[in-house]
Amino acid sequence: MAVMFVGVRHHSPACARLVRDVIQRLRPAYVLVEGPADFGARIDELLLAHEPPIAIFSYHRDAERAHASWTPFCAYSPEWVALNEGHAAGARLRFIDLPAWHPAFGDRGNRYADAERRYAEATGRLCREFAVDNTDVLWDHLFEIDPDDPAERLAAYFALLRGEAEAGPDDTAREAYMARWIRAAAADADDRPVVVVAGGFHTPALETLAATGDTGWPDVPAPPEGAAGGSFLVPYSFRRLDAFTGYESGMPSPEYYQRLWEGDPDTAAAALIETVVARLRARRQPVSTADLVAARTLTGGLTRLRGHRAPARTDLLDGLVSALVNDDLDQPLPWTTRGPLAPGAIPGGCGGPSPHMATGAHPAVVEMVAALSGDRVGRLHPDTPAPPLVHDVAAELERLGLDQSGPVTFRLTSSRGLERSRVLHRLRVLRIPGVERRSGPATGADPVLEERWTLDLSGQGGRRESALIEAGAYGATLGDAAAAALDERMADAGADMGALAVVLFDAALCGCAAQSGRIAESIAAGIAGAAELPPLGAALETVLGLWRHDRVLGTARSPLFGTVVAACVARVLWLMEGLRGGPAPADLGRLRAVAAVRDALLHATDALDLDRAAALGIARRVAARTDAPPDLRGAAFGLGRALGDTADAARAVRGAAGPATFGDWLAGLFALARQEVLDPGAPVLGVLDELVGAMGEGDFLVALPALRQAFAFFPPRERETIAQGLLDRRGLRGSPRALLHTGADPLLIAEAHALEARVDRALEAAGLASEGTS
Repeated sequence: MAVMFVGVRHHSPACARLVRDVIQRLRPAYVLVEGPADFGARIDELLLAHEPPIAIFSYHRDAERAHASWTPFCAYSPEWVALNEGHAAGARLRFIDLPAWHPAFGDRGNRYADAERRYAEATGRLCREFAVDNTDVLWDHLFEIDPDDPAERLAAYFALLRGEAEAGPDDTAREAYMARWIRAAAADADDRPVVVVAGGFHTPALETLAATGDTGWPDVPAPPEGAAGGSFLVPYSFRRLDAFTGYESGMPSPEYYQRLWEGDPDTAAAALIETVVARLRARRQPVSTADLVAARTLTGGLTRLRGHRAPARTDLLDGLVSALVNDDLDQPLPWTTRGPLAPGAIPGGCGGPSPHMATGAHPAVVEMVAALSGDRVGRLHPDTPAPPLVHDVAAELERLGLDQSGPVTFRLTSSRGLERSRVLHRLRVLRIPGVERRSGPATGADPVLEERWTLDLSGQGGRRESALIEAGAYGATLGDAAAAALDERMADAGADMGALAVVLFDAALCGCAAQSGRIAESIAAGIAGAAELPPLGAALETVLGLWRHDRVLGTARSPLFGTVVAACVARVLWLMEGLRGGPAPADLGRLRAVAAVRDALLHATDALDLDRAAALGIARRVAARTDAPPDLRGAAFGLGRALGDTADAARAVRGAAGPATFGDWLAGLFALARQEVLDPGAPVLGVLDELVGAMGEGDFLVALPALRQAFAFFPPRERETIAQGLLDRRGLRGSPRALLHTGADPLLIAEAHALEARVDRALEAAGLASEGTS
């Protein structure tokens, strides 16, 4: 019994034509396709009247990892043609490769991504032999633009690649599994042909492995116990298929190859020249009829010069550049290299505005890449099964009156408004397109009680449908899916307390804080591993606000949030006591962390059983340490005062009065205990006035930047109070507000006075001072 092996390059029209011709000629009993075997029982779903490009989306989740991958098909994918032509010929269809979750695929996000680095030496030698820039140009030169039967050349090409490349254990496992399917189909074919369509790199090995061995049908591997996974069809897009946007298929410019599949190279080139010109004119770029004629003429000339029977893709692109670009280009043309475009050079989204490339790219080059990339988006047949999440989201949006596009505003204080908010936030954390919050509370202590959203529930170029289907990997209901997505973000955040705090606030907005299983575990691990005060303080500030105030979101007095607050307080105090360092600018992040500890101790000590006495002891020790950073010493002193310590504030201020450290120490004090200066009965203001007044000009200039930063902790009204106190101390009348406004930057004024003083001293030393010199 004959087995016909057709080695292919994924998404190649030439290979798709060969597959079509072979199946129509042989009318085989089986058509075996490199594809996920666990989707084999559902191949009928692929045979519905879809509009490609589409993809099989596969997901896998277990305790160790979450993995997603795609098996994409466009109209000219050899695998897509094999399925449809095989079905038309009455063949039995089988996917024969390992499932996408299998370890043999590692973390590969796309089944049909070509690992061409394995045979880079062979293709590089061929590129040099044929004097072409890269393997894309080489492929077109050898296969796509030649109308002759490419079967023999393809076989020789893939034999060369495999003969000079070393297959890894992943390839070996996949090929051994595919060979078992081939042997079983051959034994069951009753002397009828079997057609095997697989990546050309694997075909030589499959021919050898399929010759001998067990002929029983292989089992489809099942996911490990406790794992969750599945597959669904999703709409795909040419943008996601394009090698210029990062897809490792090795085939850029999908719109060009679509035109090539539908017609011939001459027709494809002519149509795309007109498309590029039309796009440029729509962008108000001047393109004349003469330019259009020149583009066609130059494309034809390059085609003949390069020995091609018809224009190849790069003949077309180079001809367009020659005709339409008269300026010097400050970056290489994108089709002269392989892989994604440089950052900033990726074509725009489907149906969106003209794409933008890196700074300096010529507008004509931008439109050429965009025109040959195309903006086609697939469409699934209405009978295509979808994950339960898709139906749950539709029902929730309809129930809450959120199933229409447009602006939406609601109050969080009403039960319906809160419910609507949670649904939209769950869609947001699942990254479903068309759901954008315009305004609303930014923290747990934010008094904003109204949210404004903009909904765009149109097709979004297929992106919204795809995103919903892909989000179905997280759960069957919107609440479960959002909680699982937040769990994943928690795991990714690790010990980054800033990121964990953001996720925790999102969990509160989604109403998933209690539902998410990993939040408490991740937060505990993050706190235990936190080594920096600023992110830990930001987390404490966020969580304390949610625990204290947020009855709207339902997190007020939450046991989970209370546990987080207590753990953060203990960790911040521990880090405070161990921190060492000399004079440095005040670190506002760590001052906020100490202030968050103060608030927790003042407002949650009894409810959360916080050890206020231990915190006061740490504050005293840190305030007394001469090797601690000055701002932290000032903050520790302020924390002690806020907790009821009666230490002499005036004495502490005098002890910190060195010009290099004074302002930073005061910044710490003011961040924690501004009232020490504002209280009319407190001596601190007088001591500050005395110390600053006693500074020489040099010391004052050293201290001034940090002093300004310290007094920035006071809002304008409180600064007026301080200014009034200074006037009162001197028995002066006047407007305190006038003292706060100068005609120039105070630091610049002080530096100008110091410069004048230095000039005066220099003049005196030179005997040049006059009686009028001041």
